Amino acid sequence: MTKKNQEGITAKKNENFSEWFTQIIQKCELADLRYNVKGFLVFQPWSVLAMEKMYKHFEEVLQKKSHKPYWFPTVIPKSNLQKEASHIKGFTPEVFWVTHGGTKKLEEPLALRPTSETAFYQMFNLWIRSYKDLPFKTYQRAQVFRHETKATRPFLRSREFHWIETHCAHATKEDAMKQVQEDMQTTEEVLHDIFGLPFMFFERPSWDKFAGAHRTFASDVLNPDGKVIQQPSTHIISPSFSKAFNITYKDKNQEEKPCYTTCYGPSISRIFASIIITHGDDKGLKFPWEIAPLQVIIIPIDKKVNKKAETLKKEIEKSYSVEIDYSDKRPGEKFNYWEMKGVPIRIDLGLKDLEKKQITIFRRDLNKKIVIPEKDILKTIEKISKEFTKNLIKEADKIFKGKIKDAKNINEVKKIIKDGAIARCNFCSVEKNGEKCAEEIIKEISAEVRGTRLDENQKPSGKCVICGKKAKEIVYVARSY
Repeated sequence: MTKKNQEGITAKKNENFSEWFTQIIQKCELADLRYNVKGFLVFQPWSVLAMEKMYKHFEEVLQKKSHKPYWFPTVIPKSNLQKEASHIKGFTPEVFWVTHGGTKKLEEPLALRPTSETAFYQMFNLWIRSYKDLPFKTYQRAQVFRHETKATRPFLRSREFHWIETHCAHATKEDAMKQVQEDMQTTEEVLHDIFGLPFMFFERPSWDKFAGAHRTFASDVLNPDGKVIQQPSTHIISPSFSKAFNITYKDKNQEEKPCYTTCYGPSISRIFASIIITHGDDKGLKFPWEIAPLQVIIIPIDKKVNKKAETLKKEIEKSYSVEIDYSDKRPGEKFNYWEMKGVPIRIDLGLKDLEKKQITIFRRDLNKKIVIPEKDILKTIEKISKEFTKNLIKEADKIFKGKIKDAKNINEVKKIIKDGAIARCNFCSVEKNGEKCAEEIIKEISAEVRGTRLDENQKPSGKCVICGKKAKEIVYVARSY
């Protein structure tokens, strides 16, 4: 480890978030940015171990809900992308193209997948025949590639990101909407209940839909600094896709009908960024118990307790991931290092504890030490394992408290956004004719209309905060990454 890493986190999260985030990535050894292709990073073991567990939790939930796993090729023929006009128009600026095989020019350019609708639907056309095949629910874990022209930022905005994408076909529009609602529930079960991230689901306005979607719904995670990060989104795909790829089925009367398709995309690497940001503090990382790369670290304070450390490790590793720090650093350095790395439990093992048959445990969720009888070690770890993520969720949920504020005019919207909150306001329309007002918000406030809430009980009353026309919607405005 370099001397720089040994210093720990020196930036304050609430004072200089950008520097804090940069230090977290470098000093906690999450990613190395020195790979010589812009916008691509090398994921290091500490992030990979956590993200593998994140994949596991998402995939378990998806499979319980009848999604079947597939592995599709990384490349998509240009002709596939061109079958649906709005889709190719939306993604063309971001596509990486493969044009040669060795020195020979390919007959048809191949796209490194920016997303996989046009790959899955090519096969749906071959696989789906009858109403008995529906719903047809698939997913894959994969990397996707987009030539981001905006500034890249590790985990948040890269040119290659790691995600899961589900692609489903349904008999009716109502079935497609049920799938969207199921996707929202999956997001709640995993993103909030396991990863501890508070979020709000919005239906995006027409100008901010996924390229080729009929309707787009997306979850926004709120950061402590008031900005939001878009996380899993789910879409009812435009009927033009089914038409373009001829995805049809025969109903009970043998009548041929078009399928309705949906897709859902949790980006594991981007969600990882939200986990860092939401749970991390000025000491470093905090991981939910279920996805911590390492759950228990044992620190022998004296070489005379090494044998006891090994005995403890053998006991603990039957149920939890555990390591012993035998490095030659001073105890204080070790304590700070593992706190920075976000290991949930640290066991400080000293000679006095050994004599008294007791153990000192440091809990990263509460940032406090407890002393327990040695015989209670497994019982105590089990208890902490059940409390740990709940404590992180409790703290994270406070982020939203008081952050949604009503605005009656543009000046109030400006103040709310400046104060690091989300503005709720009357708006003329989330259809195309409201886009000019949305552009005005971007220009004046550097914020965006995030959309409308499906569960919104309030009805618009009064005028649009921008143009003054009669309001048809209540929308939420926020700054984003």
